[in-house]
Amino acid sequence: MSKNWNPQSWREKIAAQMPKYENTKKLDEVQARLASYPPLVFAGEARRLKARLAQVAEGQAFLLHGGDCAESFNEFRANTIRDNFRILLQMAVVLTFGVKKPVVKIGRVAGQFAKPRSNDTEERDGITLPSYRGDIINGFDFNRLSRTPDPERMERAYVQSAATLNLLRAFSQGGFADLKQVHAWNLDFVRKARSKQSEHYEDIAKRLEETLSFMQAIGISNSNTPQIYEIEFYTSHEALLLYYEQALTRRDSTTARLVEGYEGDWFDCSAHMLWIGDRTRQVGGAHVEFLSGVNNPIGLKCGPSIQADELIKLIDILNPENQAGRLTLITRMGHEKIEKHLPPLIQRVRDEGRKVLWCCDPMHGNTISTSNGYKTRPFGNILKEVRKFFEIHQACDTIAGGVHFELTGKDVVECIGGDQEILEEHLAEGLYETLCDPRLNAHQALELAFNLFK
Repeated sequence: MSKNWNPQSWREKIAAQMPKYENTKKLDEVQARLASYPPLVFAGEARRLKARLAQVAEGQAFLLHGGDCAESFNEFRANTIRDNFRILLQMAVVLTFGVKKPVVKIGRVAGQFAKPRSNDTEERDGITLPSYRGDIINGFDFNRLSRTPDPERMERAYVQSAATLNLLRAFSQGGFADLKQVHAWNLDFVRKARSKQSEHYEDIAKRLEETLSFMQAIGISNSNTPQIYEIEFYTSHEALLLYYEQALTRRDSTTARLVEGYEGDWFDCSAHMLWIGDRTRQVGGAHVEFLSGVNNPIGLKCGPSIQADELIKLIDILNPENQAGRLTLITRMGHEKIEKHLPPLIQRVRDEGRKVLWCCDPMHGNTISTSNGYKTRPFGNILKEVRKFFEIHQACDTIAGGVHFELTGKDVVECIGGDQEILEEHLAEGLYETLCDPRLNAHQALELAFNLFK
């Protein structure tokens, strides 16, 4: 960390994708209140995740990183949180059988409220208003009041994140994640569909039950093997709204060295892991400056426009001590561009000895607009990019560490293709619910998990 870094040093840099608040006094007041609130996560949890990600980077584990495109105030329900958590559990079981390694599970949850936009404004019927940037900033409804950025929304996001984390901790530690419940994880609409995915999943569930019964017969039980009935589950989001991130940044007193006058490491306590988006990864920008100074594990989205020299500079800023597990490079190239753009990056990073974790986001580079005006992602293109990601790493003799998906446990219709044979015309039938980007539904998420390693 730079000696000149502090939680406010980002303000001296150019900050892309940030809202313009009309009432700066209210903004200061909200930040002051947030700074006085308890942390959402703890430094020890973030350090443990960093250790787990170091194992992934070394090929000893695999990363599953996924969840909603953007959380919503209106969709804040226990069932929604449960179903999103459950589909990640199901995918993790499938992937564990596929890669035969532990799966590190990180959700895009409890803080994923802000979204970058291509344009600062949106025009409808001759009226121009600020673009919708996520519920933590403004509202989706197209009117002046809704679209005006309101700093008090940050407090509502904090409260919702705290309640979400409380429920997730209960699910992960209180018995819901018990492997003996693997049949109960199957969502009703997935089970009733009797798709190939539900049948494959039931087969895995039966094999797992037989294994657990055998383990119990030879004296291995929940009491001496906690991995059977509880899991580690971590949260993440894009560190886009820096006012919010700064307010939730804290010193870790356990690392203080008072004799030396050192008060402890800084951690962004809004989530275990934060990432920088492809639109805010400027070398001299505010978002890179901010995340360079917190000790959380961090991610960096890498689109096809990033160059090898730029990437090395960013790695050196964000991971100057070359720590394994500190930095995850989340590539989002698109299935048509990945073979051209990814290999030079991998080779340069490998040749310079930089320790990073490579993860594939096959969602953002494969977004298209349909003839009937919907933004969607073809399932086949998503699968193609992930498979090419694995093939490229195998050819480069490097480790393809994980995958990053936008998905939901709800029975939505937003991405086309897959075994459900979703077509463009199906998007207009009432189950297209996302306010931002199209998500895989539970059927498609399971289908993807089963097909990654075929």
